Amino acid sequence: MTDSGGPPKLDPISQSSAFNLPTMSSMNSDSVQDMNQGLYSIFQAARVTPLTFHLDAQSAANTIQNHPATQSVKDTLGNGPVADHVNDQRAKTTYEFRNLADSRTTPEQSTATGQPLTHYHSFFYNLLSWENPRATTLSFISIVLFIFAARYLPALRWSFKALWMVLGITASAEIAGKLVLSQGLASSFRPKKYYTIPREALEASLEDVEQLINFFVIEFQRVLFAENVVHTVAGFVAALLSYWLIKVVPFWGLSLIAVSCIYMGPLIYMTNKELIDHHVKNASEVANAQANQLKDLAGHHTARAHETVKSYAGDYSAKAQEYMGSARGRSTSPEVNSSKPISDAPIKSEPGSSPKYSSDDFPHAPKQDLKPGVNSHEEQYKNSQFGGQAEPAY
Repeated sequence: MTDSGGPPKLDPISQSSAFNLPTMSSMNSDSVQDMNQGLYSIFQAARVTPLTFHLDAQSAANTIQNHPATQSVKDTLGNGPVADHVNDQRAKTTYEFRNLADSRTTPEQSTATGQPLTHYHSFFYNLLSWENPRATTLSFISIVLFIFAARYLPALRWSFKALWMVLGITASAEIAGKLVLSQGLASSFRPKKYYTIPREALEASLEDVEQLINFFVIEFQRVLFAENVVHTVAGFVAALLSYWLIKVVPFWGLSLIAVSCIYMGPLIYMTNKELIDHHVKNASEVANAQANQLKDLAGHHTARAHETVKSYAGDYSAKAQEYMGSARGRSTSPEVNSSKPISDAPIKSEPGSSPKYSSDDFPHAPKQDLKPGVNSHEEQYKNSQFGGQAEPAY
């Protein structure tokens, strides 16, 4: 660059470098040709076929696999204590799952109505009683993960996405194959016979579904009709708590709580069986004592009430008989006889007893026939002057 008064100008670019690197102008035609041949040989060496690349990759994998360091790590992981522990746990887990599957047998116990139970009664009892802890733990973790996946993962949306991607790739491959190769690519992978579900497998699955549905139906009826009072009370408490919790807890949270109670309840009971049984026994004894006390108290009050009612009934019965006797005495008192002096002494009768009468208190019975024109002895008695006789009696 120059410092003259005019506009600045760039100095000519040097054709050499301080590092003595050759430039295009310093290279003659022979040098350029040699460089091109070298590059061509490099590209030719780099061009490999897929088969050669596959063989090279396979040889590299074999080299890594047969390396002493790789063999040492493999021996440590495959034959060490960690590997033995993993293999032992895997064998035990497989054995417990086999026992759980074999437990699906129809139990000898029947319902209160005499109906046989389903094989799922034995299966769920074996599962929830933690007789196979590894299988029960894995099933519990699987259900919990399924609940969280259903809550936080758009599984249905992903299913539709995978479906349209697979169908789109299949359709594109088929159309492109027919346009380019005159033969569809997807149809070339078509099996000779489509897969079908065997009838035996379908019938077995339907039988299992029937047994599972009947298990829930039978258990609901056993709880509803109080075949076991403890189970009915537990169902009542669960329904009541669910009724109040559903107002503040979402459905997935309520499902998580229910699954945790179903799995952890039997485990807590078996872990603290002696303590829980002791407290339950004490509570039962206290409840029975209170029930007996209430029963005795109710019997005592019932007996007293019965005696009181009986005494009142006796008093009222005596008073009623007294009133009836007095009324009968007044209605049956005789007419005053003109031949006898009238006694001023009133007729006395004891309470509750009928008054006593003699033959003199009653008129003489008629001993003659009725006179003509008289219709009754009473009329003849009233018209007579001889004390009720048509003629004087001698």
